[in-house]
Amino acid sequence: MKKLTLYLILLATALAACHGDQATRKAAKPLDTIPVMVMQIRKCSKLYTAEYQVHKIVTHDDKVELKGTLFDKKFNIPMPMSSRKIAIPIEAKLKAYIDFSGFSEKNVAVNGDKVEIILPDPKVEMTSSRIDHDGIRKHVSIIRSNFTDAEMAGYEKQGREAIIKSIPSLGIIEMAKESATHALVPMLAHLGYKEENITITFRKEFTAEDLPMLLDTKATENGKR
Repeated sequence: MKKLTLYLILLATALAACHGDQATRKAAKPLDTIPVMVMQIRKCSKLYTAEYQVHKIVTHDDKVELKGTLFDKKFNIPMPMSSRKIAIPIEAKLKAYIDFSGFSEKNVAVNGDKVEIILPDPKVEMTSSRIDHDGIRKHVSIIRSNFTDAEMAGYEKQGREAIIKSIPSLGIIEMAKESATHALVPMLAHLGYKEENITITFRKEFTAEDLPMLLDTKATENGKR
């Protein structure tokens, strides 16, 4: 009887120790998965999250004016039949992406069974832009010369700059976060986190003033065609 009692005590002690060890491993699971999580997320590399096709019409209107001074009074008289007008449709493609190549444990905050991923700053690039030559509408008076290639290139540049300035109003940054969330939540759920305990955020709310920092100027310039 004593042997049986001793055996039961030892068995109970062993089971308690095993249970305690499992509980410890379970509690430590979020910490243990962080290196794996970081490795998996870094594999995403350059994750394109949003794309926009933007149509912009650039207009220009000018006329020759006769300027001078007569009897100490300045005059400015538009010359008849001297106006030039042009409307240039420009099409551009914008892409937003998040570069995870520098993602690290600093981008992960774990609190018990909850995890927060602080995304790297999103980037926006203009991958292409072009003039719709078939859609150009212009009027050139008989005494004026036609628009030159240099002028056309200048108008296209104006259109590209206007499109870039419109990025904050397109909602492309918010779409980037939503797309990243859809990509990362299943990955984190596979690592053992419940979806309701997963938070995906940027380090701040980005505004129009942040645009120069978020614009991938190198890709934007090289994307011109």
